[in-house]
Amino acid sequence: MSIGKRNLRGARISVRPAACALGALALTACATVDDEILDAKLPDGPAAWAADDALGDAPTGDWVAAFEDEALTNIIIEAINNNNDLRAAAANLTQARARARISRADLLPTVGASLSASRNAIVIDPTSAAQAGAGAGGGGGGAPVDADKRLWINNYSLGGQLRWEIDVWGRLVDETRASYKDASAAYADLAGAELSIAARTAQAWFALIEARQQRELAERDVAARESNLRVTDRRYERGVASSLDVRLSRSALGSSQANLALRQRLEKEAARALEVLLGRYPAAELEATEELPLLPPLAGAGAPGDILSRRPDLVAAEARMEAAGLRSRVARKQLLPQFTLTSQVGTSGPVFADLIDARRLAGNLIGGITQPLFQGGRLLYNSKRARAEAEASVYNYVQTVLSAYEEAENAIAAETLLALREDALRLAFEEAAAAEDLTERRYSSGAATIFNLLDAQTRRISAEGQYIQAKQQRVSNRVQLYLAIGGDFLTADRIALLDTEIRE
Repeated sequence: MSIGKRNLRGARISVRPAACALGALALTACATVDDEILDAKLPDGPAAWAADDALGDAPTGDWVAAFEDEALTNIIIEAINNNNDLRAAAANLTQARARARISRADLLPTVGASLSASRNAIVIDPTSAAQAGAGAGGGGGGAPVDADKRLWINNYSLGGQLRWEIDVWGRLVDETRASYKDASAAYADLAGAELSIAARTAQAWFALIEARQQRELAERDVAARESNLRVTDRRYERGVASSLDVRLSRSALGSSQANLALRQRLEKEAARALEVLLGRYPAAELEATEELPLLPPLAGAGAPGDILSRRPDLVAAEARMEAAGLRSRVARKQLLPQFTLTSQVGTSGPVFADLIDARRLAGNLIGGITQPLFQGGRLLYNSKRARAEAEASVYNYVQTVLSAYEEAENAIAAETLLALREDALRLAFEEAAAAEDLTERRYSSGAATIFNLLDAQTRRISAEGQYIQAKQQRVSNRVQLYLAIGGDFLTADRIALLDTEIRE
């Protein structure tokens, strides 16, 4: 089966009801959006990754642990516990769950009760009141008359109401299902935020390690240039070197000191960026470890189609696509008659005991049908709007899937190419370091010029800096790869428990 059919037919944006009625209007409500745009733009997906068809095995279960870096694990836990974006995503999930429960309540009858009590005063002649059967002091169940010639009349009332819309066409069910799809999307958003925070934290941690290594390299470079200047000064004092050699050594030292200042600034900025992710004040106090982690062999990335259920953003996009399709059905069903059942019961009397007198109870049961006749085209165009939104959600989902494939293919291809680049730069660094040692010995013996020495040192510094950067880029790309294939934060087991967790 093609990936396109799996996505759009397997995750339909609307589901046909068991039966439809009321002729053409009901048949219109039965139509599905995806049937007309099923072949929208999503091409058939391959059975294996184009960049590396050997990565078909399931990906690792815990990508953070694969780096074997305890400090990385600890800061990711800290980031997940303290990050404000993640807390906002959790709050959005709570809202979506509440809205789903509110929508589900529309399927049930609405029952209400009312209780009221009142006492009114009427100014009359006490003699007339006595003739009417009310004693001056009030007695029995009669209305009392006080000394100010006021007749007090009590009244108590008790009522109950019931209203229930009978969901003949499944409109309320569709609306409820759409709300739960929104909650599913919010759940996936939370998982996506968790995965994103973990990945960003890991990449920021590796960037801080690289910044530290580059700063240490710059410090060693400054120390080497200072040593060169001391040697050149002694040679100049003995008349072996010229003033040109001294000036070139001083210029090289100045450039190295400037580069050290730059590396110090970049290290502090990297530390602050990571501290913000951890929810800390950006004081640049966080220190990185000395070395980047060694990358283990990539166990596998799974099949391309696996990311449709592993990547949280794709799960969320699919849920929102389905919710949009369901709401399109709801909008069409607004054109159909609505069946409503209402019931009222009530009693009243001057004495509270009258409220439970069965002979006084009065009730009624009313059933009605409401059919919209003319609303200026509001319902019709609302249906067209909802349908257009459903179609747009399909295209958005298609584009999201294609972008996800692109990210995964790029990361998989970079996995191999960055490894080749790292090996090449390691060789370049090792050879440049050996050439520097040889040139230093030759300069000390007078067999090489200051130009040769400065050039050798510059080559070695540049090669080592590029080698450090290549190692960091490869480690960061591994994180990007885990992010592209969905990591392990939204596994199949968690998806299976999704509906249960939403209804907690």
